[in-house]
Amino acid sequence: MAFGFGKKKNKATDADQAPEAVAAPTDAGAAGAAGVLRLPPGPADEAYDRALHGPLDESEITSTEGYVDLGALLVTPREGLSLRLEVEENTSRVIAVTLDLNGSSLQLQAFAASRSEKLWRDIREQIGLSVGSQGGEIEILDGTFGKEVLAKVPAQGNDGSKGFRVARFIGIDGPRWFLRGVLGGEAAMKPEAAGELEDLFRGVVVVRGETPLPPRDLLLLRLPKDAVAGPQPGAAQTLPGQGVPPQGGEQLRRGPEITAIG
Repeated sequence: MAFGFGKKKNKATDADQAPEAVAAPTDAGAAGAAGVLRLPPGPADEAYDRALHGPLDESEITSTEGYVDLGALLVTPREGLSLRLEVEENTSRVIAVTLDLNGSSLQLQAFAASRSEKLWRDIREQIGLSVGSQGGEIEILDGTFGKEVLAKVPAQGNDGSKGFRVARFIGIDGPRWFLRGVLGGEAAMKPEAAGELEDLFRGVVVVRGETPLPPRDLLLLRLPKDAVAGPQPGAAQTLPGQGVPPQGGEQLRRGPEITAIG
């Protein structure tokens, strides 16, 4: 299982929400004749039983053995899985983790929440406003985890052709926390390509801790203890719009790679 660092550039808006992995031409077959991407019908927010299907709270597991410990998040290792930590440039704080598998990605961020208020409905609306402000569009869908947001943002390919970026946002309200996932690549557009990353999302354990935090504050992430830094790559590559907290955020920048040990 590989690990990597990323850096986060300051003062981008949370309109930059569509991940790098989802560029596609506007006339791509995946969009259909009408250019609208749709996921198969699924349960509404109220119908999805988080405690039964995951993600889970730390109090709902009996042991942390076998997980990759990232502080606020525990994730299950899997063959072929690459794990990249995104770091805020001016504070060196880890603010997101991105799981790369089979050409698709799942970015994870966990936030504090109150015992009574659910955040996902408001955050869906914020995503819609952000995407709309840069000429994109969203659909609110009934998906695997209840209500989801499918966002399309205009983009230009490396060859100069016009297209769009696609991101599939999923959110789960837990006990005093909120977990957001952003699927990119084929997993954002093809349900059959999303299965393994959806399983990883179900298997995430959130460690909220007892420290009082205002709602929407990021829960602290950290580098796994058994990971060591590897060689520095060349110039960092900007990743458009991964890692934006519900209250706003900045673009991320890929940094040095590190490799897991143990």
